[in-house]
Amino acid sequence: MNAKPHASAPAHDQDQSRKATASGWIGSVLEYYDFFIYATAAALIFPQIFFPKGDPQTAIIASLATYGAGYVARPIGAIVLGHWGDTHGRKFVLLVCMFLMGFSTVAVGLLPTYEQVGLWAPALLVAMRLVQGFAVAGEISGASSMILEHAPFGRRGFFASFALQGVQAGQILAAGVFLPLVHFLPEEDFNSWGWRIPFLLSFLVIIVGYIIRREVHETPAFTEADNNGAIPKAPVLQAIAESWRDMLRVMVCSLMNVIPVVATIFGAAYAVQPGYGINFNKDIYLWIPVLGNFVAVCVIPMVGHLSDKIGRRPPIMVGAIAAGLMSFGYLYAISIHNVPLAIVMSLLMWGVAFQGYNGSFPSFFPEMFPTRTRVSGMAISQNIGTAITAMLPALFVAVAPPGTAHIPLIVGGITFAITILVAMAAWGSRETYRIPMKDLGNPHAVPLSEAEYKRLRAEHMAARRGAKTSEPSRGAATK
Repeated sequence: MNAKPHASAPAHDQDQSRKATASGWIGSVLEYYDFFIYATAAALIFPQIFFPKGDPQTAIIASLATYGAGYVARPIGAIVLGHWGDTHGRKFVLLVCMFLMGFSTVAVGLLPTYEQVGLWAPALLVAMRLVQGFAVAGEISGASSMILEHAPFGRRGFFASFALQGVQAGQILAAGVFLPLVHFLPEEDFNSWGWRIPFLLSFLVIIVGYIIRREVHETPAFTEADNNGAIPKAPVLQAIAESWRDMLRVMVCSLMNVIPVVATIFGAAYAVQPGYGINFNKDIYLWIPVLGNFVAVCVIPMVGHLSDKIGRRPPIMVGAIAAGLMSFGYLYAISIHNVPLAIVMSLLMWGVAFQGYNGSFPSFFPEMFPTRTRVSGMAISQNIGTAITAMLPALFVAVAPPGTAHIPLIVGGITFAITILVAMAAWGSRETYRIPMKDLGNPHAVPLSEAEYKRLRAEHMAARRGAKTSEPSRGAATK
């Protein structure tokens, strides 16, 4: 019964699916560049310039807490932006997210230091981080929903994974901008003005992002719901009423954010802050997340493709347990000042194992919700989960401050316990990859049989390949 509606995707839909994927990818690159240059600066430089000197432990905790403040704002942003995404459309909310993020990031680059204005410096820093957190709350849910709703049959996992590939590329860009500054500028110049350059460059992000995102059409699923009068007046309340169990599952799965927190935030502070005495060179340590993300960029679409074949849950469960175990080795490598081992463990923990989650959740999470509440349901639950993990860097420093013995065991143990919870939440969720688009979000939906799913998927992939082959000849005939 489902074969006929799925078997004839028109050519213009294929064009829009490519545009939507490109928009989601590039938008995520630009927006998460903004978000992660703050994270990098919070670990490398903010303790020295935005907080009182004399107590390194307090300065580190305070700086990492401002990083976490952005995640505190994310549930609020998820409510507002999720509402807009489900009532005004996916394209609208993505443009709003981009402008808020860009302007708040530029503002950070213009802030005075603690020596110049005292306590106003950290207060303004927190305010800008709150705006960043509010803005980023709608990015992944909006981009994932847009790509998913434009994606061809049987390829939702592969196409949606590019939203997260863009996030990893944004992290590469964020670290890549800092690398030459840290390496070539004298430390005094970097501390006084060099760190501001990545933030001020975000003005270009606003321009480029707008040009890209204005070209994408609204999704067919949202347009159909709008035309049928199915857009709810209060999607947040409707999502909670209808899908609270799935929202809880997404929230727990989102605790997987503990892995990048360990790798890029606490790991950076542990490796480079003088209080811990490890004393990695800043430019050397910056290469660790860069290399890990290079691997991630390659792995994510492969995981997305795999999730279209075997389902969303297996890559998440395996990736969660493996990454949690590897966190012990990663932190141990830093503790013994073994740069090659730290790089290898980063590549395995973050670049490979963690991507089992990253490559699957951009399709898995929005597939749990119906079109009318998709952005709200995913945004709120995911951002509550990530808000919880964002407090972990400060907690890690509090329970394992400078001078503490067995830091890798303490922090690694907390990390592994969290990843076990993630695996359990994924195991307790229903599989979604074989459910037709119109039935997504229905807990009683009957998935296509595996044989029927494979047949329809193969037919659509063959049709798309045929359409691509015929495009040059059609273009020539038109001319």
